[in-house]
Amino acid sequence: MGEPLISARGVSRSFQAGDETITVLRNVDIDIWPGELVAIIGASGSGKSTLMNILGCLDRASAGSYSFAGQDVSQLDPDQLAQLRREHFGFIFQRYQLLPDLDAVGNVEVPAIYAGEGRAARHARAADLLGQLGLADRLDHRPGELSGGQQQRVSVARALMNGGEVILADEPTGALDTKSSAELIELLLDLNRKGHTVVMVTHDPDVAQHAHRTIEVSDGQIISDTRTAPKDVANAKRLARPPVKVSKGASLLRLREAFDMSLKALLAHRVRSVLTMLGIIIGIASVVLVMALGTGTKEKVLTNISSLGTSTITVRSGTGFGARDVNKVQTLMPSDADALALQPYVDSASPSVSTKLTVVYRSTSSDASINGVGGDYFQVHNYVTVTGSTFASDDVTSRTQAAVIDEDTRDTFFDVGVDPVGKVLLLGGVPVRVIGVVRSSGASFGPESLNVWVPYTTVMARISGQDFLDSIAVRVSDNYDTTLAEAEINALLKNRHGTKDFFLINSDTIRDTITSTTETLTLLVAMIAVISLVVGGIGVMNIMLVSVTERTKEIGVRIAIGARRSDIVAQFLIEAVLVCLTGGVIGIAGALIGGQMVGYFSANVQLSFSVTAIVVAFLSSTMIGITFGYLPARAAARLDPVVALNHA
Repeated sequence: MGEPLISARGVSRSFQAGDETITVLRNVDIDIWPGELVAIIGASGSGKSTLMNILGCLDRASAGSYSFAGQDVSQLDPDQLAQLRREHFGFIFQRYQLLPDLDAVGNVEVPAIYAGEGRAARHARAADLLGQLGLADRLDHRPGELSGGQQQRVSVARALMNGGEVILADEPTGALDTKSSAELIELLLDLNRKGHTVVMVTHDPDVAQHAHRTIEVSDGQIISDTRTAPKDVANAKRLARPPVKVSKGASLLRLREAFDMSLKALLAHRVRSVLTMLGIIIGIASVVLVMALGTGTKEKVLTNISSLGTSTITVRSGTGFGARDVNKVQTLMPSDADALALQPYVDSASPSVSTKLTVVYRSTSSDASINGVGGDYFQVHNYVTVTGSTFASDDVTSRTQAAVIDEDTRDTFFDVGVDPVGKVLLLGGVPVRVIGVVRSSGASFGPESLNVWVPYTTVMARISGQDFLDSIAVRVSDNYDTTLAEAEINALLKNRHGTKDFFLINSDTIRDTITSTTETLTLLVAMIAVISLVVGGIGVMNIMLVSVTERTKEIGVRIAIGARRSDIVAQFLIEAVLVCLTGGVIGIAGALIGGQMVGYFSANVQLSFSVTAIVVAFLSSTMIGITFGYLPARAAARLDPVVALNHA
């Protein structure tokens, strides 16, 4: 009969149960020749299934040697064992072990996917096999839509997909009715007649009587090996394995198939998938919104500061903000402003006095800030004239009762379309004629108010009666360093006053301080959002680990029919990445929609979405999927196939 296809010598299998060692197989010797139909029988717990698992490379012997076609199986690594199962073995399980998310054709195709066969070729062959087994009208039915006998036929077709040189059937009729059992036995006999080596594990004598040999196992040992057919019934020649047409770029093909299978698995468990990605959605949305809020706030503050004037230094009386003497020190004089205006480093300078008054126009009245300023004030602060003009030097010198208003003030006192230039306003009883309108700057760090600008000489003489200034605004020349200018202003005024009874506010310093503070706060809040993102990633990992536990049998089936460890890792890792990527996209979309809603309901909150921040968030969701998906994927790939298949 030639050389045996399967040969085992002194094979033993032991398991550790706490401090106790349980031996299931003891010094088993067995040879199986090509083309044989062998039945392994024995009572439950006798070790017959363990023996079949070792013969099918689903389990390893604790002692002894096992060779297949002369190759020592004990020397093979997990991926080489997967190749051996994929190319030479076909498994028929008692409980069918079909993948519930795939239809009949999809289940049959799986071994060819791991073999790297092209989609069209394997699909045609799977459909042909199912047609030969009488399931031509059930190709697109999932396992739950098939009877037990039909599911077992799908299992047989899957076993034959890559050739099935050796068919290993574990209690193949155990879950079938009498008719389906008879049909399956006839199918196995027909496969054997075509040259397939068939090894059946059964406790049913009626099934065993069809075999060429019956091997009885008891207490882990072979107690009888009875041949019921002549030796020459078995084919001495091995069954030729049909060539699998491995497609070009087989690795990329398997990766694409892993993607498809991952997508089907996620769609089959939509609720779990959505709950898994919820943490990522919240985390990504938080990061994007926080970054947008921080950037928008910084831009708004910088815009406000810029509207106050670039390279602007403001001189005020007293020793600083919050000092008790701020309102008592009255030493800034118009002559100080005149002296500063003459300095070479000064582009322009404007005195300023201010008060609050009720402004009246016809039947409309409202409180407004009355700002007494010089002719250079609007140049110092970069105001844009909307209509009319601003003050000339003659207006200041002659104490003209002229006024410049902003757009908010115009909209408050005048109807739409009415030109306010030439109209007269009453400022606490003092009439002033509007000569121009400037654009509202929005540069207010407190409650918004209406603004009316009048020559400071007019305010001092006709409204407030004061002879001192509240402040002097100085715009430094563009080619001059503001820090140096600040030092020279300090020196000039200290020399004029004989003491330092004033303080300076540098707009550049304010801008830098606020920018730094805003960036720090944004970073702080972003870190909190990142923590939520990490927590979401841990949630993904936990759910994926639970998924591995729930799908242990599926993993065992995939490994049994030839999946490499890399195939299992790829599938579960892709699932994790898909969850995180989808969560990232939804999170980004949610952040953008949320930003639009915030802008719609609150004009005071400014959000500025950055493409960089969105890309970083998207990449972060990918990295989270890879980082937190690797551990579950690795755990799935390292599962022992026999343990996985027997998982409850």
